[in-house]
Amino acid sequence: MNINWKKNTALFIAGQALSLFGTMVVQYAILWHITLKTQSGAMMTIFTVIGFLPMFFVSPFAEVWADRFNRKYIINISDGAIAFVSLLAAVSIMAGVESIIGILLLCAAIRSFGQGVQMPAVGAFIPDIVPQERLMKINGMQSSIQSFITLTAPAVSGAIMTFAPLETLFFLDVVTAMIGIDIVLFLVKVPEKEKPVSPDTAKQKDSTYFHDLKDGINYIKRHGYVLRMVVFSAIFLFFIAPASFLTPLQVTRTFGDDVWRLSAIEIVFSAGMMAGGIIIGVWGGFKNRIYTMTLSCALCGLFTIGLGLAPDFALYLVIMGIMGISLSLWNAPSMTLLQTTVDAAFMGRVLSVFTMVSGTMMPLGMLVFGPVADTVSIETLLVVSGVVIALLCIPMIASRTLREAGRSHLSE
Repeated sequence: MNINWKKNTALFIAGQALSLFGTMVVQYAILWHITLKTQSGAMMTIFTVIGFLPMFFVSPFAEVWADRFNRKYIINISDGAIAFVSLLAAVSIMAGVESIIGILLLCAAIRSFGQGVQMPAVGAFIPDIVPQERLMKINGMQSSIQSFITLTAPAVSGAIMTFAPLETLFFLDVVTAMIGIDIVLFLVKVPEKEKPVSPDTAKQKDSTYFHDLKDGINYIKRHGYVLRMVVFSAIFLFFIAPASFLTPLQVTRTFGDDVWRLSAIEIVFSAGMMAGGIIIGVWGGFKNRIYTMTLSCALCGLFTIGLGLAPDFALYLVIMGIMGISLSLWNAPSMTLLQTTVDAAFMGRVLSVFTMVSGTMMPLGMLVFGPVADTVSIETLLVVSGVVIALLCIPMIASRTLREAGRSHLSE
């Protein structure tokens, strides 16, 4: 690459981080405002569904767009749309519109749609500007930055909501988004290279989106390691749901309903994720990506069991922090493995499938484990799900197809 890839990548990550920070601050503000004003479980369910369904339904199309169009423009248009909705929400609140909850729900829906379009494009864009041998470290650094934002955004959102009106947070989102868009649009340079064309669509330049989507699904079917990664990721995310969503309820029931306890587990877990991102960025993981993912799977399973057996809150927090580290060892290697092995023409489509899996399996897990938690102790659910996750590493490491894919990048 003739372009200074380090400077280029630093600018891109900085722009995305700034935009993500504004997005997260507003996301917490919307959630907390609806919670405080309605105190309704039904309304929270509506908010969750609205925040999830648009991303789910747009992902199949987003994967095609990420492969057919300029990824930089897709990222910026998505950011701009989210910022525009934030601006409309701020103006509506200032104008004294009565149906604030309705506006916030609409805002959440459009933001979900924008993120569903943006995430596959970002994942597919990074390999365009980063050398393959550096992808693992860059993904680790990006994961660490995202974890830091997750760690700080709730505190910033809470502080602003305490001392300033709600619309202030929406204006903050607009400002951070515009700065991020300017950085990516004017400062990030994409190296010139031949536009990848998939063999299935080379003879059909006017192919439809659905034809391209079918090509992407066929690609996953033809490449056994990609299909296996989708399946294992789905199982992993389904059974990690109790540790991700039920732990606040567990803490309230077992250790006390103090707000500081709930804040503590969020902060400790985010700190663990950030530390894990730093570790994987410096270490790089095992040479075979699958070995790193298998280690993460085993650790997540064991420490999920630990959350169910912890006798006191101090030990519980320690285990929660290590869980954050362990989960980071899964995210970066899985993304890097795909980025270094999937054909460039199908990159966006494959990553979008993983986005759909990530966005569907954990909520599906909650549909199962959530109601059960009212009749079975959360500690029992954590132990059972932890055992399943730990055992999942056996078929993963035993899969010759995955092991070969994990080390295929070594010969490149």
